[in-house]
Formats: sequence, structure tokens, C-alpha cells
Amino acid sequence: SGAMSLLGRFISADEENLTAEGRIGPDTMFLTEGAVGAGVGVEYMAQAVAAHAGYAATQRGEPVRVGFLLGTRRYACAVPAFALGSVLTIHVHRALQGENGLGAFDCRIEDSVSGQELATATITVFQPENVEEFLQRSSE
Repeated sequence: SGAMSLLGRFISADEENLTAEGRIGPDTMFLTEGAVGAGVGVEYMAQAVAAHAGYAATQRGEPVRVGFLLGTRRYACAVPAFALGSVLTIHVHRALQGENGLGAFDCRIEDSVSGQELATATITVFQPENVEEFLQRSSE
């Protein structure tokens, strides 16, 4: 929420996919010397995955639950940073969803103006059925 929320608007969503937009403005979190470092692309992707989970839960009439980013595979970025003024389109596609709460999403970030692919990765997530129980067991 607040400044940590990097996504500005949602363009489309369905059972397997979500497309969102993020603008790099002067108040964007992680902005340094007129740009947001390329590594922050993982956060844009993770927030789009979380938005997809929220969308899917809402469509099923269920409450939105907490999830965890487990890892990123094959993150590749064609630019060293996302420049101030850039408009990014973030696409996520659910590639795998286990009944145990594990999921994998193929993600990409494009420049909204040129359509150039800027970054790609596979994001692995975990959404436990009961967050409190999971956290309790994890701390033991």
C-alpha cells in the first residue's frame, strides 16, 4: 500500500493472466538519480502476481489471502534501469498452480509506448491456506 504500491492501474485479468501498468514518476519508490534500477523489475512482477491472486480470490468469492515470494528464476533485463517518465506494462501468466499453495508465474515487463520487452522472469510463490499457522510452524 502507499508508496510501496508500484502498480498504477490494471488493464486486464482472467483466470490465468493479469496485465497491469506502472509509471515511473518523481515520487516512485526506489527512484534514484532519475531512474529505478533494473532489479526492481522483480518487485513489479511480484506485485502483479499478488494482484492476480487477489483478483482470482475475489472472482471465487473468497477473501484475499497473504502470499509469499519464494524466488525468481531467469530474471533478464534489457536495460540497466527504468527511466523517470517510463510507463511499464507488466504481464503475468500462471504457469503452474499446485493444490498445496505453490505457484509459478511467467512474467514480462514491456515499455508501454514502444512495446519493447524490457524484462522477463519466472516468479515462484506460496500462498498457505492458513498464514498464522504457517508462520508459527516456520518460527519453531
